[in-house]
Amino acid sequence: MKYESLLQLLEAFPDEAACVRHLEQLRWPNGIICPLCGESRKIHRYQTRLLYKCADCGKQFSVRKGTIFEESRLPLKKWFAASWLVTTHRKGISSHQLAREIGVTQKTAWFMLGRLREVTQNINEAGTPLDGEVEADETYLGGKEKNKHASQRKHQGRGTVGKQPVAGVRARTGEVRVEAVPDASRPTLMYFLDRNITYDSHLYTDGHPAYAMLGYAHEAVEHSVGEYVRGRVHTNGIESFWAMLKRGYVGVFHHFTWKHLHRYLNEFEARWNFGQMTNSQRVDVMLESVSGLRLTYERLIADV
Repeated sequence: MKYESLLQLLEAFPDEAACVRHLEQLRWPNGIICPLCGESRKIHRYQTRLLYKCADCGKQFSVRKGTIFEESRLPLKKWFAASWLVTTHRKGISSHQLAREIGVTQKTAWFMLGRLREVTQNINEAGTPLDGEVEADETYLGGKEKNKHASQRKHQGRGTVGKQPVAGVRARTGEVRVEAVPDASRPTLMYFLDRNITYDSHLYTDGHPAYAMLGYAHEAVEHSVGEYVRGRVHTNGIESFWAMLKRGYVGVFHHFTWKHLHRYLNEFEARWNFGQMTNSQRVDVMLESVSGLRLTYERLIADV
């Protein structure tokens, strides 16, 4: 089923029954499996109540059981629309905007976005390390010291002081991996690279000395002397991702709470990697990845 606009999505899924049928096909393509006991031998379907009953364990369940939709009182139609908006807005969508678009409170929209970002984390973790030609770089998120209230300034210098470092790699084929890191030192970047690219990758970076002698085939451009491209040696690809991330940070969200930064990064990483998919494929990838996740509001707001 294709739905390349929000209007087409709403027409394709006009009610809860249509949403349940589609989610059922994505979640159980080879037949319904009881999420409580894992059996699929005999499942009874209650057509009028959108419920199932497992003949083995004798318990009832719905297609929402064991997913981010469990115990949500919102109709699936709104969850489908939220998935559409999150995956198609290149720079993200704020909880205030999402609340206006689908008709919920801002608090509810924020909780929905938190759950959908858990899904993007699930998708990202299923990816494999990048290989081939790979660009690596780091950036910093956060406001300028001079723009902060005096009580929030670090008074420790200029540039990256008070900002959160983020490391990233991008394969020349397009995929990215990003992660908030404690610093941009050689041990930190080596640990990040070892988990996100293969050892036979050809690494392209800028002249940051932390990337030197890491054990990879490596070439660098020296931004400090005005060199940005030398044949195939450049970091323009990962810098394009940083540009999109920062446009979202400044123009849409205005601020990322550091304890939730990993969730925002998961969202941006997944959306970037969806780039070659159609709009309906992006939504379906999100919907088929909702199983096994259970983010409560208490855990979302808890300190980490």
